[in-house]
Amino acid sequence: MSTETNAGLRRLHNRLTEACDSLWDSFVDPRDAYAGEEGGWWAPIGTAGGGGPVAASPADEAQLATLRNECRSLATANEFAINGLENRVSYIAGPGHSYQVSVRKGVDASKDLAMRAQDVLDEFRHESHWAKRQQEIVRRLDRDGEALLRLFPADRGRTAVRFIEPDQVATPSHKSGKRAASFGIQTEANDVEAVVGYWVDGTLVDAREVQHRKANVDINVKRGLPLYTPVRKNLRRADKLLRNMSVVAEVQSAIALIRKHRSANRSGVEQFVADSADTTTASPGGRSRSVTHYGPGTILDAPAGLEYDFPATGVDAASYVAILQAELRAIAARLVMPEFMFTSNASNANYASTLAAEGPALRMFRRLQATLVEDDCELMWRVLDNASAAGRLPDDIRQRLEIQITPPSLEVRNPLDQARVDRIAYEHGVLSRQTWSQRLGLDFDQEQQNRSMDTYSA
Repeated sequence: MSTETNAGLRRLHNRLTEACDSLWDSFVDPRDAYAGEEGGWWAPIGTAGGGGPVAASPADEAQLATLRNECRSLATANEFAINGLENRVSYIAGPGHSYQVSVRKGVDASKDLAMRAQDVLDEFRHESHWAKRQQEIVRRLDRDGEALLRLFPADRGRTAVRFIEPDQVATPSHKSGKRAASFGIQTEANDVEAVVGYWVDGTLVDAREVQHRKANVDINVKRGLPLYTPVRKNLRRADKLLRNMSVVAEVQSAIALIRKHRSANRSGVEQFVADSADTTTASPGGRSRSVTHYGPGTILDAPAGLEYDFPATGVDAASYVAILQAELRAIAARLVMPEFMFTSNASNANYASTLAAEGPALRMFRRLQATLVEDDCELMWRVLDNASAAGRLPDDIRQRLEIQITPPSLEVRNPLDQARVDRIAYEHGVLSRQTWSQRLGLDFDQEQQNRSMDTYSA
């Protein structure tokens, strides 16, 4: 083959190679858009959990149980997860909400009826330990993604309430594959929001006996999702990173110094150690161990060829702390909480400015409190309905009465300034004494009785 032919072939080969390289560089795998973390693929959008399309929802009850168990484990063993949950309980439920029954606006009803209804609610709150139970509701909503309460009518128009564990609600085998009974909740065939009952331990319990509170899902999804669902890996990484940092620092700090013998052989090093040892002890494995004690302020004189190295001086915890803080910020972002509320590190935050400046945390806690108030109000009405069915209250109490629920205040206020504002509102007929008492966390009727029994004279 001629030289000219070879040169032409080389030029063609180079041009073909350049063209292929250009195509390869611009090639995009269309599946890359669906690639998830650690090489996985995103879950397809479907109708998991019942109702409308929800991305990455558990496809069945087994996946939901696995997810719930993961988050329960974090809520039990991960210190950061525990801190986040406890803070949310403190801000949303706090020491407990106040409940006041009053006559509905524009309705002609006696005050005695409101007092009788108030007695029913007070009795229920006392017997059910409602303040503790309300805190547990918030904890369960975050930990499990849902809280199920079952109401039991008792004698004399009383009501008992108990929790149903999420894993007790499951579709029985004879209903398997039927969409209306999926995830242990029986609904109307064409309306996922019209709940007929709950399959509890294989028995269908009427929906009127159960209050189901869900979190982190749409209203037409049957079961809720735990709060830490999207940040489970972040919490595990943060926990492992903190553990590894502590272990490395512990190992490095446990080794006081390393002697480097530049020119000695092994037997010479062993002899040097034995000669310089203060005492000899037996290790757990049965081998002898030479121990040398260095008192405070000890000065070491190294002979020629011997060097001393202190490994503890090389511990650089700051670089790992920055990575740990980045992970914790990501988790705090999921909670819509300032970092210090999640990590308990208040060095770079101010509580007052966070809750008094209309920040995201304040608005989020207000929204969650409003949801809790709405659910509590619906449950309290069921308690009054049970008393009405037993003849303890009239049948038309819903038309004649209303329940006012006041959550604990979130804003940081000057108590004296707030008292002046309340007094002005009261003097101008805008604020009632009952509402004023509620804002102070007091029971108005009880305080009036206490005043009548007060023998103190100025």
